[in-house]
Amino acid sequence: MNDQTGRVNRPFRFGVVAPIGADLATWRDRVRRIADSGYSTLLMPDVPTWQPALGPTLATVAALTDLRVGSWVYAAALREPLSTAWEAHSLSVLTEGRFEMGIGAGRPGIEVELGLPAVSLAERRARMRETVAALRRFDGPELHTPVVMAVSGPKSQALALEVADALTFVLPPQEGRAETTNRVRNLPAGSDLELGLHVSAVGDGVAPFMAAPDLDTAALRAADSLIILPSDAGAAAEEIHRRREEIGFSYFVIGADFADTLAPVVAELAGR
Repeated sequence: MNDQTGRVNRPFRFGVVAPIGADLATWRDRVRRIADSGYSTLLMPDVPTWQPALGPTLATVAALTDLRVGSWVYAAALREPLSTAWEAHSLSVLTEGRFEMGIGAGRPGIEVELGLPAVSLAERRARMRETVAALRRFDGPELHTPVVMAVSGPKSQALALEVADALTFVLPPQEGRAETTNRVRNLPAGSDLELGLHVSAVGDGVAPFMAAPDLDTAALRAADSLIILPSDAGAAAEEIHRRREEIGFSYFVIGADFADTLAPVVAELAGR
């Protein structure tokens, strides 16, 4: 069945960005609860000095559960392509194919905040391309690590269409449903990338590590933004269905603070 943009509808899947926000025992309990609730993938942000390193943390999750794991997302502004590709390939091997590499340009200015030289947008895109190319060399013909690319402008979008398996748009808070729908409709005919949607807010709550804490949820609703979902389970399920049928989004990524709230929706839509 096709959605209203002409794309083939994919099955739903749901990811959770679950940083270590408390003690390790509490975090491990949360990870196990997420694994039991129908979510497909546990994801970690790439935020040096705020969290333990992404790779070891995801390896720990993969040992605790049967979840897929992934980076949401490696920040090219901070990452050297060869070592990043090696880490991604290693995670893919050690999890027996349960790792997906999310990669993007990185938050503006993050490298300068960490005392590193500024990296231009062009250089960030070049690093993203080189990272995927190196990953494919490491994987060889026997392994294909899925790549999810976070994109904003047309140049990064074109790169995703060329080298990625899935893409997620970096949506400005003021962007409404119509503008986001047009982004998808403007993708080249025949492109078959999975479309992921980064959901930063549910109801009046904003997920840590997924948006600025002062994000105005009332303004998001007024703009008909797609980076927010209703807190009511029935309304959230209806909205998720609408976003797949009308636009083509099938991979929904939320913050761990909302995982329990949306668990009934995920269990229903993911067929658990």
